[in-house]
Amino acid sequence: MSKLVIVESPSKAKTLKNYLGSSYVIMASKGHIRDLPAARLSVDVKNDFAPKYSIVKGKEKLVKELKEAVAESDEVFLATDPDREGEAISWHLAEILGLDLGKANRVTFNEITKTGVRNGMASPRQVDIDLVNAQQARRILDRLVGYKLSPFVSQKIRRGLSAGRVQSVAVRMIVDRENEIRAFKPEEYWSLEAKFALSDRKVFTAEFYGDETGKIELKSEEQTDSYIKRLEGAAYYISSLKNGTRKKNPAPPFITSTLQQDAARKLGMRPERTMKVAQELYEGITIPGYGSIGLITYMRTDSLRISEEARAAGNDFIKANYGEKYLPEKPRYYKSRSNAQDGHEAIRPSVPSITPESIKPSLTAEQYKLYSLIWKRFLASLMASCVQNTTKLEIKSQNVNESEDRFCLFTASGYSVKFDGFTVLYDLGDSDEKSKLPDSLTKDSKLKHKDLIKNQHFTQPPARYTEESLIKTLEENGVGRPSTYATIVSTIVKREYVERKSKQLHPTELGEAIVNLLKDKFKNIVNVKFTAQMETDLDRVGEGEQDYIKMLHTFYDDFEENLKKVKVEMDGVKIQLKEDITDIPCEKCGRMMVVKVGRFGKFLACPGYPECKTTKPFVVETDAICPVCGGKVISKKSKRGYTFFGCDNWPECNFMTWDKPTNEKCPKCGKSLFKGKGSVLSCLDENCGYKAVAAKKGKKSE
Repeated sequence: MSKLVIVESPSKAKTLKNYLGSSYVIMASKGHIRDLPAARLSVDVKNDFAPKYSIVKGKEKLVKELKEAVAESDEVFLATDPDREGEAISWHLAEILGLDLGKANRVTFNEITKTGVRNGMASPRQVDIDLVNAQQARRILDRLVGYKLSPFVSQKIRRGLSAGRVQSVAVRMIVDRENEIRAFKPEEYWSLEAKFALSDRKVFTAEFYGDETGKIELKSEEQTDSYIKRLEGAAYYISSLKNGTRKKNPAPPFITSTLQQDAARKLGMRPERTMKVAQELYEGITIPGYGSIGLITYMRTDSLRISEEARAAGNDFIKANYGEKYLPEKPRYYKSRSNAQDGHEAIRPSVPSITPESIKPSLTAEQYKLYSLIWKRFLASLMASCVQNTTKLEIKSQNVNESEDRFCLFTASGYSVKFDGFTVLYDLGDSDEKSKLPDSLTKDSKLKHKDLIKNQHFTQPPARYTEESLIKTLEENGVGRPSTYATIVSTIVKREYVERKSKQLHPTELGEAIVNLLKDKFKNIVNVKFTAQMETDLDRVGEGEQDYIKMLHTFYDDFEENLKKVKVEMDGVKIQLKEDITDIPCEKCGRMMVVKVGRFGKFLACPGYPECKTTKPFVVETDAICPVCGGKVISKKSKRGYTFFGCDNWPECNFMTWDKPTNEKCPKCGKSLFKGKGSVLSCLDENCGYKAVAAKKGKKSE
């Protein structure tokens, strides 16, 4: 008997061949095989939102091959990814290939290992229509908003804009934060630090707390100076010393959002890149002695649950390599968020005994770093707490010119590690070297005063979002789901609604204009609570508790009515952006030209249209000079949307490079330097060949 297994990716197919016998034929759909065509709405709103699917362009040959394979097979198993998207792909495959949806032919693998594959193949089930409907509802919702609202926004602001259902909420969060920063008024405050030592031993720092009246907040330099003057000639002693212990517990294993946040913070990996590398680790890597094996469990999850089998394997590894004392007295169980789907385990190594170092030669640098992060976090989550000895001091001043009931009070706290516990593997990154206090401190000890240091401070506005903090906020507010976080962030940056500056996300004028328009005319579209409720409704559809057609009507009927009303209200209104106005005069009428967007991208046009129809190509100049002919180096886009740089004298000069132009000059020939991979600065004059590693800020190139 021949058995056909259909998966999504070729790499996953390769790994499965390592575990299934020769009686299995494994093929890949290479993602979605059927979808809503992009050229039209493809949703019949008058017929209960019936979707009009078609074969994805370019996959006709693959569909034919799959049909032939089905005809030659005795059994067919649909083994796409274990989430809503994967469930929908299986359903589309069943529909196209004529498979019986009433038959148990759907299998899922939480991990691509021998055990995971065996368990998955042993438990086939029917395609879950509720999950399929949840995915269809999301796809239809996004299509309705995108294809109905985007043309209106494009007409009112700029051609080619998109007003996505979830991405608009993300942009609003960034815009709202920017408005908070603009409205923020800093307030002055001061701090006063004292440096002390016990005899001539280690110096430690204590913070001014207050005086005999209680806690004092220092609001001005004059107030701070008055206390410094009061403390002239004072003696100091420890009036209170409290010793104790505290436990520092490990963080739970990763879910999608926390993996993206930690990978960004510790590895500098953007969410989209993190998910791509995690997908590679899940689908399988060829390891000597193991063959092709999936190194981690499924990476799109919001559940903190782990299997008892994985727990036992992790505990065995900890006992063998660190000792029994590194296990807690009772096993740790972590509680998932109330709105978590809990469809999969947390992200963990599929085989805990496979250490990152043992397989490093088989991994790329990114795969090794991410696997190491996941492996350490999982094992640490099973380990005993870190136990710290804590000390809290109160230090009083004594002044010969004052009575004993008048004093100033300083406080200091510190800790030392009594038992490292899980931190032997995974540091949470919140240790503080200033918290180390001398061991010999005792109550009533007299202290040697070294210095008083005053510092001026101002209250700070809320921080701008970074990619990781935006993902955290989206998750906390129930906006989006694990599979969408990375796409949301990359989309709003790619569409130029938001720009990255020193890892922070800043709204562009375009992004603010879209948000302001939507806040004014389509409040629900950018309402966080409304969008979160829709996510909850989609979850209920997936659980079979809500009819997705009724859900779509609840949203769309009001949305369509409001859209009609707003179109009438804003008839003839056009929102002009300052960023679209250039300092380039029109050659015919002298008006300053503006940036327009057409079918082939940006171009310059005279604002006097239709009286003046002058247009010019849109060129982004750089500070660099062409090393071939001396012309200006300009930024260009490839057919696939990638940025490269070329000479503005093209086609007479055919110079081009992927390296980024700089304003630095070559020390050998004086021509412009370009920055390439590895931050290498190069002179691209073939007769020069100068190269150097770009210096970090504040340092010279070497």
